[in-house]
Order: sequence, then C-alpha cells, then structure tokens
Amino acid sequence: MLKFATWLVVATFLATPALAEQLTVVEHATSDATASIGKMKDNRGDVLTFANPIFDAANKTQLGTDNGFCIRTVVGQAFECIWTLKLAAGQITTEGPFHDAGDTAMAVTGGTGKYSGAKGEMLLHARDAKGTAYDFKYTLK
Repeated sequence: MLKFATWLVVATFLATPALAEQLTVVEHATSDATASIGKMKDNRGDVLTFANPIFDAANKTQLGTDNGFCIRTVVGQAFECIWTLKLAAGQITTEGPFHDAGDTAMAVTGGTGKYSGAKGEMLLHARDAKGTAYDFKYTLK
C-alpha cells in the first residue's frame, strides 16, 4: 500500500502543470512607422517597424523598451509580427498575428536572462482606438 501511495503522489506531481508567471506591461506606440511597397496607403507586404517605451501595468513607470517589425499579410485586417520586449531582468521574444481590430494572442518563442527558455503566450489589447497604447499580458511557462 505504501508503494502505491508513493506512486500516486509522484504521478500527481508529474501531471500537475507548473504555475505560469503572469506579466502585464503597457506599450506606448510612439515610434511606429510604415514603409509602403505599393501605390496604395495599405498594401500586402508593407513593413511596420517600432521601438517603443514599455511601462508597468499601472502605466506609470518605464520598465524597458520593445523593438520589432510586422509585415502586412491581409490588407485592412492583419500583420504578422516578430518583436522583443527588453526588461532589466532579460528579454522576451514574441511572434504572431496582429489584427487591425480586436485583441490578438501571440506566441512567446523564447527569452534571455530571467526569461531564458520562456514559452507561453501574450495577449495584446489596444487601450484606445487610435493605437497609441497597448496592454501586453504575458503568460509564461
């Protein structure tokens, strides 16, 4: 019976997922620039670049910066993006779609320092209709 109880405790521990780390920051989209490749204002293949300040969840204290780019994949609807969040404890890389309307879930593809080997997801939420600030809600595993 003792062997069964020990096995049950070990099996339960192995089957229980590790607690995910939550991190919420606010991006101030102050440097966004788009290079158009066509004659229209919005073209498939346009490149959006940015390197913006990042603030705490209360939007009071600057914690770091981000740096990245997006390529327009569906005119008027979506970009595909790659960027790095740079904080004092390390960096977190993110990749995925950015939709013109509504929230977007993106994959966390890695990190450095405290975030070395990070995986998980980031939910991107526009704070206003102008696209001047965004909430980044990370769930890291």
